[in-house]
Parts: sequence; C-alpha cells; structure tokens
Amino acid sequence: MEKKAGKNFKKIPHELDRLEQYFKERVGLGTSFDIGQRKLVILKTNVQLYYVNGLCESLYIIQLVKELVNLNEHERPSKNVFEIIRNRLIHESVEVVKTIDEMADQVLSGLLAIVVEGEECALIIDVRNYPGRQPEEPDTEKVVRGSRDGYVENIVLNTALTRRRIRDENLRFEMFKVGERSKTDIAIGYIDGVANPQLVETIRKEISSIDIDGISMADKTVEEYLMKQGYNPYPLVRYTERADVGAVHLLEGHVLIFIDTSPSVMITPATFFHHVQHAEEYRQSSAVGTFVRWTRFLGIWASIFLLPLWFLFVLEPSLLPEKLAYIGPNKESDVPLIIQLLIADLGIEFLRIAAIHTPTPLSTAMGLIAAVLIGQIAVDVGLFHSEVILYVSIAAIGTFSTPSYELSVANKIFRMILLIAVALFKVPGFIVGCTVYMLYLISLRPLNAPYMWPFIPFNPIAFIQVLIRRPVPGSKLRPSIVHPRNRFRQPENKP
Repeated sequence: MEKKAGKNFKKIPHELDRLEQYFKERVGLGTSFDIGQRKLVILKTNVQLYYVNGLCESLYIIQLVKELVNLNEHERPSKNVFEIIRNRLIHESVEVVKTIDEMADQVLSGLLAIVVEGEECALIIDVRNYPGRQPEEPDTEKVVRGSRDGYVENIVLNTALTRRRIRDENLRFEMFKVGERSKTDIAIGYIDGVANPQLVETIRKEISSIDIDGISMADKTVEEYLMKQGYNPYPLVRYTERADVGAVHLLEGHVLIFIDTSPSVMITPATFFHHVQHAEEYRQSSAVGTFVRWTRFLGIWASIFLLPLWFLFVLEPSLLPEKLAYIGPNKESDVPLIIQLLIADLGIEFLRIAAIHTPTPLSTAMGLIAAVLIGQIAVDVGLFHSEVILYVSIAAIGTFSTPSYELSVANKIFRMILLIAVALFKVPGFIVGCTVYMLYLISLRPLNAPYMWPFIPFNPIAFIQVLIRRPVPGSKLRPSIVHPRNRFRQPENKP
C-alpha cells in the first residue's frame, strides 16, 4: 500500500537511546504495560528488542533471545554484528525495515523488532499469536452435509483456510494496511489468470484510497467506501463465513476481501441472485438442490409480496375469484388494517432484535412469551385479526429463509413501503410500487456489474443456472458477469 502523503517517515537512528526515546514519546513505552522492551549486549554491541505482550508468542521470543545470547559464546566480536544476528535468527519470516514508522507499525501489529546499535535498519520477525477462537461452523450458514470449519477473526488463518482448498500457484493474497490509527490488515484474494485484472486493479485502488482514523467495524466500513453505498439498503457485496463458499467464488473469477478482526469475507462483484444462494444446495444432489432452491425462492417472494398482495385483495375483494372469496377478515375492527399490519410487522422486528440481545438461555422463554401470550391476547382483545397474524408470520418465515441477512432486512423495508403504497393508492399503488422497486434494483451497478444479472440484462443460459442447480460436471463455463480471463472450468475445454 502506498504511504499517505505528508506523513514523516524518519530513518531508524544509529543511537539506540534516540530510538528508545521515540518509543517512549510516540508509542507509549513505559506508560502502556503491554509495550515490551529487552536490552542485550551481543558481541560487545548493544541490541534492543521491541514487542507487544498479548500479540506475540512468548516461547518464540524466548527461543530467539537464547539464540542471540549464545552468540557471545560461539562467535568472535565483529564489526558486522547485524549480519551475524540476521543469519542466526531461527525463524522462517525475517524482514528488514529502514524507517522508524514502519518499525513501530510492525511492532504494534504483533511482530518482534530487533535493532542493532550503529545500524539504520531493524529486523522484523513474525511471532504473532493473536487471541481468537478456532475455526468452527458459522451459525448463519449451517449445512446438513459439509465442512464444519469457517472463517474466524484472524486474517492469516482465513487465508490459510482458503489456500487449503485451492492449492494453485496462481492464487494471490495482496496485503494492505488501512486506517491512520487502527492500521487494520486487509487482503484481497484472487486467482491470477482467472480474475479480471481491471476488477482487481479497481478494488486495489479503492482500498488504497481509504483515508480514515480506523475501521473498527471492519468489513461494513470497507464496503461503504468501496461501493459508495450511501443510504441504499440492498447489499452490494456478498458476505460469507464459510471457507468452501469463498473458494468456489474464487474459482469462478470473483475477488475476495479479507479483513482482520472480521470472520466475514466479502465476495465481489455480487448480484441480487448471489445473495439467494446457499451452500446446502451444492451439498445435496442436483434434484434436491433445485427443490431447496425453489422453496427458498418461494419464501423470499412471500417475504416481499405476500402481505401487500393480501392487503390489496382485502381492499379490493372484486379482484379475487369466487373460490378464494374467503380471503380477508370476516368482521370489522376498530384498528385500521394497515395499522395492524405495520404493528405486527414491527413486532416481529422487535422480537428479532430482542433475540439478538437476549442471553441464549433466556431467548427460548422470551419467544414462548411473545408467541403464546402476546399474540393470543392481542387477537382476543381485538387488536389484531387472526389472519393478520397468520400472513405476517408467513412473511416473517420467508424473511428468515433468506440466506443473506442484509438482503432480508432490505426486503422487509421495501415490503413496508409497498404496504403503505397499497393503503394510499390500492391497485395503482401496488403496480407502481413494484415497478419502481424493479427499476431501482436494475439501476444498481456495484463495481460496474448489473445487480439483476442474469435477469436484466437477460442471459438465458445463466438464468437457467439460477433457477436449476446444474450438476457440477455440466457447469463448464464461469459466470460472464465477472469477465474471467479463462472462461472454461475444465482443463480439457481450454481453447
């Protein structure tokens, strides 16, 4: 990553006292308890080690210190102490930096810095051991069959999980540091020779241009900078916590964005139909996967259009055929139907938010209270029609069946807007609302990719693959939406 203009990058001083003074004034040595320093005399030359407790593996540091101290017994004093130490460091990752800012950044990232008096450079050894959990199946993307590992908050572990599945010499992970104060590690992953170079370059430039103090919210902050999302509720990148899903998209030609401290990996570019896929479809046979996909599509459709359509039929009973004339409440209520629908819909959202904030042992009890007591009492006192509860519940189930959490919330927002449009204008409101909704989705072009592809612009072959889960041996072409350099999946089909 290119350095920000205007920042002063000083050389590492010859005198270790000046370096120590810099760390005391700028980094917090002596003030922050976790900033560590170790002073040694190696071959009659002063040597200092800098590190951060809690981010480093203590056993590695102890072993390195032992190796350095042993030099006094096995080596003769020399003028080239720096090279002797460099050659004796028993570690696979040793780097040389020449500026004091780079050295401080590396130390604060959890690496060990070794400086030798009289030298204008420092040795950086990767002894990081970040606190975190082990890979486990993500709660939001569970499958009946399949791997039980998933991405965690450690970017190094996440890239390793991906490389374990794609052992290709063309797999690339480019690292950046973003945030003037947080200096968060961000990596973009792609397969050279498959991914579109223009897409890679665009993402590289956008990430490099992020200018902010810190990105503590990690992936969402990066998405807003990358996609210029503004107040658009619809997700413009796909998130996944499954390593197998990330690997599949890399092989298709997508670019993945890994952010340290976040277990979610961003998949770019992503269309509307990327957000309605799930790994379970590909862990079952093609027929079962297609059935599961259609069922999910039905649930997503119900989450958007079922409530407004039912409300429209209640307001305009003449639109219903005689055999469906029973649809709608049989008696009047003092509470307008639109108010009932909005209150019930918001009530489901209250329950969802409460379930997130409620400790797990209490969430079941809370759900029983809400469903049995509040719902039934509301019907008995006449606040809600029983049909309102029924259709709101079906729409809520459709919302929960949407694989992408971000997409489900965006669909709920549109559903409420469409309900208000139907209440105000009835049939014209429903038609105009649906038309505006489709035009809005069509207008979205994240990273210059049409959001509603392959429906608009229409691509019949790709659209059939959206509707029907094809067997893997029959899927010979990569999606054209990513503009892959190599269109063919199977080696024998290469031109």
